[in-house]
Amino acid sequence: MSIENIIQEEARLIILKELKLQPNRSLTSEAMRRYLLRSFLIDKPREWVESQYIFLRDMGAVDVIPAGSVAIARLTERGDLFLQGLASISGVQSPSARA
Repeated sequence: MSIENIIQEEARLIILKELKLQPNRSLTSEAMRRYLLRSFLIDKPREWVESQYIFLRDMGAVDVIPAGSVAIARLTERGDLFLQGLASISGVQSPSARA
């Protein structure tokens, strides 16, 4: 597995965890970009974050809402079940692994 794949899988887990912590379980791609950089030193452009949102949407873990120049991801029931260890999502680091 390439380092880029490892970063993507870890970032997807981080995204889901952060969405769960938000009062409305959602966050803009720009806010998430800043969070990934500040807290995990994952320095990627907003478009990269949005591509992770799309991946997670395709897996049923989030809903994605376009909002002007950014996207908003909202945690779904499946995403929450994944974080609880009750569902599996390919391409996302296991919540039991350290992130």
